[in-house]
Amino acid sequence: MTEKTKNLFWNGLLVVFLGLMAFGIYGASVKIDYIWRWERLPQYVFYSEKQTTTAPVSGEVRIEGSKLSIVSADRDGDTVSFDSLDGVTVKNGDTVTKGSTIAETSTTKAGPLLVGLFTTLYISFFSIIFAIILGVVTGLARVSGNPFFKKLAVLYIELIRGTPLLVQIFIFYFFIGTIFNLDRVTAGVAALSVFTGAYIAEIVRAGIQSISKGQMEAARSLGMSYPQAMALVILPQAFKRTLPPMAGQFISLIKDSSLVSVISITDLTKAGREVVASTFSPFEVWFTVAALYLILTSGLSFLVQLLEKRMAAQDR
Repeated sequence: MTEKTKNLFWNGLLVVFLGLMAFGIYGASVKIDYIWRWERLPQYVFYSEKQTTTAPVSGEVRIEGSKLSIVSADRDGDTVSFDSLDGVTVKNGDTVTKGSTIAETSTTKAGPLLVGLFTTLYISFFSIIFAIILGVVTGLARVSGNPFFKKLAVLYIELIRGTPLLVQIFIFYFFIGTIFNLDRVTAGVAALSVFTGAYIAEIVRAGIQSISKGQMEAARSLGMSYPQAMALVILPQAFKRTLPPMAGQFISLIKDSSLVSVISITDLTKAGREVVASTFSPFEVWFTVAALYLILTSGLSFLVQLLEKRMAAQDR
């Protein structure tokens, strides 16, 4: 059997497996006797808002190019003009009364689910940035020869990894946030950053220790100081090895960001709960929320894969 035939066989097997899964899901949905109402959801992602312009006075409409004027019928010679008015619904010479519609436009706006998605993206982005900084610094302290920094790093890592994220969010918001007057978004970002930073620190430590000690000795023999050797020789190599687990940790952070909804941040999860309360369509809403999270995590995974390929190409 040729390689092409083997690939065709396994791809066909995958299609059959996915088809069986789809059939099973369909059968389960029929069995629970649930009425699907997907038509309710689009307005919670995007919706169209109509804006109307009304006549401030009664009178006759006069249109000259993009300029619309209303000659008042009450006061001789007085006119009200509008420049570049979109969506005009009257014609030249029409008579309008005060308060009647003379123009109507529609504006597409983001619905609650899309706003929640942007909030999740905002919180996740800044949490990842601060978590990387905190994790790298703690990871370096973890492998340093200084007992104070090393034991402090171990204490931080064990304390954070040994307590639930939900509890840490409450502590940051209700205790630390009260002391330093932090708003809920800042407290949420801080909690996620500190939590993820502990895991990144261990990833960085493992990456550094996976590099042969001869690399450091060779760099020092060339006259580099310890910080120079670490920054220019060890860390670049460790970064390549730690990129896959780092990506996994970042993906976990995006999903863990759903917990900030407990401190009244309207992220994607909280927006989903609010939409469920409005539509009474829990399955449709949560499937949509899951798909939006999947888009975020898949996008991050794709970017990491591109970075891996680019770094692999540079090594050739």
